[in-house]
Amino acid sequence: MTYEETLHYLYTSTPVFQHSGASAYKPGLDTSIALDNYLGNPHKAYRTIHVAGTNGKGSVCHLLAAILRQAGYKVGLFTSPHLIDFRERIRVNGKMISKEYVIDFVERHRTTFEPLRPSFFELTSTMAFDYFRSEKVDFAIIETGMGGRLDSTNIITPILSIITNISLDHTQFLGDTVEKIAFEKAGIIKPGIPALIGEIDNQGVLDVFAEAAERNQTMIYLASEEELINHEKSYLMDTGEWYLDTAEYGQLFGQLGGAVQFRNAQTVLGALSLLDELGVDIPREAVREGFEHVVELTGLMGRWQVLQDKPKVVCDTGHNPGGWQYLQFNLENLRRTTLRMIMIVGMVNDKDVNGVVSLMPKEGAFYIFTQASVERAMPAAELAAIGKAHGLTGIVRDNVPSAVKWALEMLNEDDAIFIGGSTFVVADALPLFMKEDK
Repeated sequence: MTYEETLHYLYTSTPVFQHSGASAYKPGLDTSIALDNYLGNPHKAYRTIHVAGTNGKGSVCHLLAAILRQAGYKVGLFTSPHLIDFRERIRVNGKMISKEYVIDFVERHRTTFEPLRPSFFELTSTMAFDYFRSEKVDFAIIETGMGGRLDSTNIITPILSIITNISLDHTQFLGDTVEKIAFEKAGIIKPGIPALIGEIDNQGVLDVFAEAAERNQTMIYLASEEELINHEKSYLMDTGEWYLDTAEYGQLFGQLGGAVQFRNAQTVLGALSLLDELGVDIPREAVREGFEHVVELTGLMGRWQVLQDKPKVVCDTGHNPGGWQYLQFNLENLRRTTLRMIMIVGMVNDKDVNGVVSLMPKEGAFYIFTQASVERAMPAAELAAIGKAHGLTGIVRDNVPSAVKWALEMLNEDDAIFIGGSTFVVADALPLFMKEDK
């Protein structure tokens, strides 16, 4: 098979949550354990760090991978979903898994895994674990797909578990309260393994984590209670990037844009403190370089990413109320520093659409309601009706390329475009701004 044929096989032979949603969701570890046993438990060949949470886990994973790489380690990184190329999900030292490895893995093992009927995510995570072993990585940073307790990545025994935060998302699968969702995320807490909680603002959620730690006879650490950042001397720049004044590492420049990255940085700094206690040697310069060059070191995209300067075009994958609480600040700053602002937004139909739309700016923004090229996409006209009910003014375009084209034709150099509301809207937009040689 060619690479394209292999991807077609994966997408059509295994249920893909990214495209289909609920019909592809398959909780439980039995299939993952069977695949792992068949391959000889590849994840035991290297040290792992497991990261769950409602928001920020992707940024935290990429930052940790960049820092560990700069510290001289060979680092595997498994994240999801991808934006442009499936291979974004599986990287070693920032380089995507080869097309040849993907083809060979499927061809060699399909007769074994087909009877097990794995989900797309189960098969992808198994491929990642196997690839990291073949590459002889020192560390692998593993991001959960959804939840934690029944997530297919939860077969690993990490040296550190991290839960970034808890808010309402995927409620039809994980529960309709933050306490229920916290219970699922707390499933990655393992016996005797330290667990770091990045952000917490609910006593009920804290109680869930404390109970999980007690059951597993381990300690939980709260990054938010540590004096890791001097917030009075830290600031966000008009570009969206930021400077942090830290107790341990002095001034850090953060390449990832947006106010939300202060929170993610606090989590990463807490993780570095625990890794130091675990005997992982990370020089100060590696931390500075990791924060400053995370995009180049890991290939991360879609986090308040500037795609073009004139007019300024920014995209962000924030897709739930927890993420948009922070995007509000960024968007107000963008609106304040430009003449006109167009918001190109689309969402998927299994999210808290009203909750997100209620947080979108009403003043000084014109909307293009659109839909991504996935089955889960909410029809643009339906989203526009919800937007109108919340006081948003705009038009409908049936796909992202036509929405982007219309916006670029309407604006001048001093104006701005925001693209977001869904990871998949961003995924459809990114290729429109990428250079041909890439």
